[in-house]
Amino acid sequence: MKRNDAQSIGQLIRTYLRQESLESPLNERRLVNAWPEVVGPAIASYTDGLFVRNQTLFVHLTSSALRQELMMGRDLLVRNLNKHVGAQVITNIVFR
Repeated sequence: MKRNDAQSIGQLIRTYLRQESLESPLNERRLVNAWPEVVGPAIASYTDGLFVRNQTLFVHLTSSALRQELMMGRDLLVRNLNKHVGAQVITNIVFR
């Protein structure tokens, strides 16, 4: 007997994560982990203490010159990070 209402495992997991309100924290963790891939190893070496709060990514930088450079490309970084994760996780980045 074949079932017509069969769903893929991936779809079942996504549904479960949404029901349990675990999708947002998971996407936030993915975004923080994607930071070195998106910005590259050189920039990632000057950053630490990344965290997401209220759809804002907070990044601690050890170089003030790099902070100015990244502030100018903030919108592009937001788009690239969200695209890498595959969801609208952040709307802003704050560099400290």
